[in-house]
Amino acid sequence: MDQTTRESFTAVQKNGDGDLTAFQTSAGRVLDYHQALAEVKAGAIAGVNVFKGKDGEMYIRGDADGDPTNNLDQLPHF
Repeated sequence: MDQTTRESFTAVQKNGDGDLTAFQTSAGRVLDYHQALAEVKAGAIAGVNVFKGKDGEMYIRGDADGDPTNNLDQLPHF
């Protein structure tokens, strides 16, 4: 899939600790964290990647592009 056909994340939900818990895609789908993680791993979502944290768990983060306005934490809430 190329950049033009892949969905992107347009909004997020967070829990009381500020952790991301769900994502809304550019197609309007709502994915919980585990669904989103699977789609990012499969390459279906543009602008994000998966990394392994110090705790050994896998996490979603935005691609480093030098633009803080498109960081996942900066996306609107839904």
